[in-house]
Amino acid sequence: MHSIRFIPIAAALALAPQLHAEELGEMWGTAKAEEKYYPIVNIPIPPEVPMRPGGFEILPDGRLAVGTRRGDIYFIKGAFESTPAPEYHLFASGQDEIFSLSWKDGAMTATTFGETTRVTDTNGDGVADRYDTLSNNWGYAEGHEFAFASKHDPEGNIWIALGLSGSYESHNLVRGWAVKVTPDGKMIPVCSGLRSPAGVGPNAEGAMFAIESQGPWNGCCSLKHLKPGGFLGHPASYNWYPFAPNVTAPTVTPNSNSRMTDELKRVKELVPPAVRFPYIKMGRSISGFRLNQTGGKFGPFENQLFLGDYTLSIIMRATTEQVNGVWQGACYPFREGLATGIMNVEFSPKGQLIAGGFTTNRQWPVRGTEPFAIQRIDWSGVLPFEIKEINIRKDGFIVTFTKPVDPQIAAKTDTYNITTYTHIYHGAYGSPEVDQTTPRVIEAVPSADGLSVIVRLEKITEGHIHDFDLAGMTSKDGEHLLHKKAYYTVNEVPKK
Repeated sequence: MHSIRFIPIAAALALAPQLHAEELGEMWGTAKAEEKYYPIVNIPIPPEVPMRPGGFEILPDGRLAVGTRRGDIYFIKGAFESTPAPEYHLFASGQDEIFSLSWKDGAMTATTFGETTRVTDTNGDGVADRYDTLSNNWGYAEGHEFAFASKHDPEGNIWIALGLSGSYESHNLVRGWAVKVTPDGKMIPVCSGLRSPAGVGPNAEGAMFAIESQGPWNGCCSLKHLKPGGFLGHPASYNWYPFAPNVTAPTVTPNSNSRMTDELKRVKELVPPAVRFPYIKMGRSISGFRLNQTGGKFGPFENQLFLGDYTLSIIMRATTEQVNGVWQGACYPFREGLATGIMNVEFSPKGQLIAGGFTTNRQWPVRGTEPFAIQRIDWSGVLPFEIKEINIRKDGFIVTFTKPVDPQIAAKTDTYNITTYTHIYHGAYGSPEVDQTTPRVIEAVPSADGLSVIVRLEKITEGHIHDFDLAGMTSKDGEHLLHKKAYYTVNEVPKK
C-alpha cells in the first residue's frame, strides 16, 4: 500500500499501521454537554455473537435487523427498550460484508461486494432458506471494490454506489458508478465519477445521494447528488460509458490542479458536491446516513440527514436545498464519543438513532476503542440551543436556531465570524483549504420570534464552503450554542 491516507470506508479497511488516538485530530470537545440532550445507550452484544455491524434495517414487527461484515444477518428483539435486554436471532449466513439492508414484501434485500440478493424465509421457521441473486451485473475482483446501497425507492429500485478498484482506478465493469437495480433484477447505470462511496439514500425531497471519500479529485468527504446522466468528478470510470447506453459520455475530461467552479464551465455533465465536509473538522471517513422522519421524536431536526463517521466515531447532521436546479447545503456537528468506528445508522420506530460498526483487524485508526458496538442515541426531551439550519439567499444567508436568540446580540454583525475557502480540484490525493476569503457582514436582522436571523454579506463566493463560527451567539435566556460551528457549501447563489 501507499503511505497512510485518511480516507473513507474502502481504504479504511485496507492495510495500514496503527495510529494513536492523539493523531486523529481534535474533535469538538462537546461530548459531556451533548449527553444532557442526546444520551448514548449501549445495546449489549453476547460474547458468542460475532457481531461486526455493517447495515441496519427495521422489520415490520419492530425488531432491528443487522447485516455484518462476515456476512450474517441477525434479528434483534428488545434493542429499543429503555434498558435494552436484546435477544439475538441468526436469520441468514453465507454472504460477505453486508453494509446495506432493505426489507420489502416479506423478504430482506442485502447488498454485498458482488451482488444484491433477496433473502427469504419461505417456510416460516425464522431462518432464511432461499437466496435469489437480483443482480451481480457489475465487476468485482478485489477488497476495495465495495458496494453500498439504498433502501428500496418508491418504485422498488435499490440504488448502489460502487467503489473503484484499489480506490484509485476502475478495472472492473462500472466501478466508480452508481447504478440502480430494478425489482426484476435489471441493472441500470445512473451516473459516473465516484471514487470510494459509502452510504446511499434520499433527502426529504426524494433526490438520491451518496457519501463520497476524500482522495483523488475529492478535496474532502462530501455528499453527492446521484443525478441521472451526471459525472460526479472522478474520471477513472470514463471507460464504462459504452456499457451505459442511457448515459451520455462527457466530451472532455476535467483539468487537474483546477477549481470545481472552473471545470463546471468546461464539463457540462459535471455535478458539484452538494455538501462538503471540511476535513477533520467534520469527518474523515463518513459512512452511512439516514433521513430523520421521526415526526419530532428525535428533537428539532426533522427532515435532516444524520451521518456517521468511521474514523472519528462521530455523528453529524446535514441539510440540503436546491438552488438554480443544483443541490447544495450545510453540515453541522451533532454527537461525539461513540464507542467504535461507525459504519451505519438507522432510526428506530421510537425515534431513536441506532449507530454501529467496528474496528478492523487491519488496524485502521479509529477514535472509538471498542472492536465493535451497537449503540443507540436517544433524545432526552430537553431542547438544545443549536444552529438548526442555514439557507442561502441572494444577499446572504438565513440562519435558523432551535430557540429564540438574544435580539441585541443577534443584531450585531460581529457576532457572525464567517470565512470561506475551497479545495483544489485535481488528481492528487485530497486538498488543503485554499483561496480563503473573509466576507464582510453588512447587516444582521433577527426575526420577530427570534428563531432566525437574516445575515447579509458584502459578497457570497460561489464554489466555496462558508464557514460559520457563532461562538458569541446566545439564546434569549442566556444559553451558549451547544455547537458553535456550521459549514455551508455554495454551488449557486439564488437569482432572486
